[in-house]
Amino acid sequence: MQNKRSTQEYLLLFSKGAGMGAADVVPGVSGGTIAFITGIYAELLDSIRSVDAEAAKLLFSFRLKALWQHINGGFLLALLSGIGFSVLSLSRIILFLLTNYPEPLWSFFFGLIVASAVVVGKKIDRWNAGVAIAALLGTFIAYYVTVATPTQTPESYWFVFISGAIAICAMILPGISGSFLLVLLAKYEYILTAVKDLKISTILIFVMGCVVGILSFSRILNWALTRYHSLTVALLTGFMVGSLNKVWPWKQTLETYTDRHGELKPLIQQNVLPGNYESLTGNPSFLNLAIALAALGFLLVFLVDRFTEEDRTGVVVKA
Repeated sequence: MQNKRSTQEYLLLFSKGAGMGAADVVPGVSGGTIAFITGIYAELLDSIRSVDAEAAKLLFSFRLKALWQHINGGFLLALLSGIGFSVLSLSRIILFLLTNYPEPLWSFFFGLIVASAVVVGKKIDRWNAGVAIAALLGTFIAYYVTVATPTQTPESYWFVFISGAIAICAMILPGISGSFLLVLLAKYEYILTAVKDLKISTILIFVMGCVVGILSFSRILNWALTRYHSLTVALLTGFMVGSLNKVWPWKQTLETYTDRHGELKPLIQQNVLPGNYESLTGNPSFLNLAIALAALGFLLVFLVDRFTEEDRTGVVVKA
């Protein structure tokens, strides 16, 4: 775990956190994918896992410098600052793009995730039947999540807490979108509105759920990567492949529902070819722009992978 970094490296961490935050705002894209392809995934899990009983002991004995080093505080502060900055500043922009230019935005993320699946898949040490099954299982799980139908859920604090715990677990899994799980739990717009309107009580309850969820789940995921590296990476690769169904840019809405503000929202959608999209929906496909942005996303991942120094396992990447 790295504790001493230059100012430039901390700014780079901040930008990676901003990328994670931007991805987590979009239903269908995972901040975990950004963490994985930018080379901070293992350090992120390890840093989260270090918030343990020893950290509490250091805190209550007021050994703050030792606590900061124990939890890799500089890393977490830079990354979380980037995530927070992105969520607060980009949520309006991304929601605007999702509403007005969804095809180009989804195309960029489609190219990014295709390349991510290729890059992460290359990090599998060895292939065997078990690894192949894990990849297929991950693909099936992620695909099933993308076709599940949102349900109506309570707005009580206890459910907001549970929603935070579930969403944060998905947010650190490459390929599974915590935002989309919030959509399925009917809490995506509710939480974004709370952030936009600064509803402190709702935000705090949601954050508490996130903290409990991530502290618990990060230990499981770190253990799996350490003990069953190839199986776990294959599962994560499958998650990315399965999630492509959600980020396909051209969709036809089959059923809608009315949200609590009286606005129509897509409930059930099916993917269509770009050539059929315009005739079915009456909307422009932005095909040339979509192809260019998909290629940009694809190229961006490979550039990040190319210029990032990897350790022997291909999981920890040091900036």
